[in-house]
Amino acid sequence: MSYLPSSPNLNSLAGVLTKYPRRGILLFKLLEDMGRSFSPLSKDSRDLIMTYASALNHCYFDDNGHQGKASGNHAVLIEQLQTDIDSATVDEQLKPILRFVKKLTLNPGDITSEDAQTIFDAGWDEQAFLESVCLCAIANCMNRFAKGIGTHTVGTRNFLLNNG
Repeated sequence: MSYLPSSPNLNSLAGVLTKYPRRGILLFKLLEDMGRSFSPLSKDSRDLIMTYASALNHCYFDDNGHQGKASGNHAVLIEQLQTDIDSATVDEQLKPILRFVKKLTLNPGDITSEDAQTIFDAGWDEQAFLESVCLCAIANCMNRFAKGIGTHTVGTRNFLLNNG
């Protein structure tokens, strides 16, 4: 339930942005740009980064029409990542990015050049690093927006990742 007196039944950021589309223009422009440009990260990896950052914030994508924890094909993986990145069944090359995303989400003031270097040491280039940071920032922005309006649900993954 939202904190908006005129719309208490809006239960996701996607619902609020549908009602007030101007509020989401910059978010959608960023997502659109990232979706249309070449990326060294696969679509699944980009989706995982945003879903993981949101789960760290206890803010979830609502794929099934209701508020809840991560669902769909990332549910088990998200649980693994929240428990122990090292033992999660994810590509080893992606783990430094996910460690960085976790630190940037939970302790942004602790980020150092060494944290970024682990991503480069894993074979990623500057574009992958920058895209990881941007995806994390967008997820965190959406999460703060969703929490601020009184919901823990960002919205449907398809709505947010395919509407720019």
